[in-house]
Amino acid sequence: MTNAGTHQEVHYVNRAGWLRAAVLGANDGLISTASLIVGVAASASGRSEILTAAFAGWAAGALSMAAGEYVSVSSQADLESADLERERRALATEPQAEAEELAEIYVKRGLKPDLAREVAQQLMTRDALGAHARDELGLSDEMIASPLVAAAASGASFSLGAVLPTIAAVVAPPSGTIAAVFVSTLLFLIGLGALGARLGGAGIVRPALRVGFWGAVAMGVTAGIGALVGKAV
Repeated sequence: MTNAGTHQEVHYVNRAGWLRAAVLGANDGLISTASLIVGVAASASGRSEILTAAFAGWAAGALSMAAGEYVSVSSQADLESADLERERRALATEPQAEAEELAEIYVKRGLKPDLAREVAQQLMTRDALGAHARDELGLSDEMIASPLVAAAASGASFSLGAVLPTIAAVVAPPSGTIAAVFVSTLLFLIGLGALGARLGGAGIVRPALRVGFWGAVAMGVTAGIGALVGKAV
C-alpha cells in the first residue's frame, strides 16, 4: 500500500529551459566543428589550415549560438509578456467573461459545468492571471527560460562540443586526422545523445543513435564536398 504522504514523482520539465539550449549547443559544436575539420582535411589542406579553421569555427560558432539563443528566447519572452498583458487587461475589464472562458476550458477537459465554474472561480480568486496564463495560454514558470541563461548555456556547451574534435585533430597524426576526428566525434555525439536523454528522464538508446546517425551524415557530406572542392581548385 502506497503512503500518500511519502509518494513523490520526479519530473524534469523544469530543466527544459536550459537543457534544450545546452544539448543543441553541444551538438552543434561537435557536428559543425568536426565537419569543418573533416571538410578542410579532405581538401588536402595542411595541418595549420585545419587547426586555423577549427579554432575560427569554434569562436564564430560559440558567439553565434549564444547571440542566436539570446535573441530567440528574448523574442519568445516578449511574445509571452504581450499575451500576459492582454490577459491582465481582459481580467480587469471583463472578469465574468474571463471566468466563463476558464470554466469552458475545464469543461473540455472533462469537468461537469457546475464544477468547472466553481473551480474557475476559486482559482481566479486566488490568482486570476496565473490561472489564465497556465490553463488558457499554456505558460508556466517551469517552462519560461531566461535569455541570459539560455545564451550562456548555448555558448558554453557549443565551446565544450567544439573542443573535443579540435583536440582529436591536434593529437592525431596528419594522415589520420579525418579518421580520428570522425570516430571520436561520432562517439561523443552518441554519448551526448544519451546524456541529454538521461537528464530529461527519457530512454537513452534511440536519442543516442539518432544524434550519432545525423552527425555521421553531416561529416560524410562535408568530407565529400571538401574532397571535390580540393580537387577542383
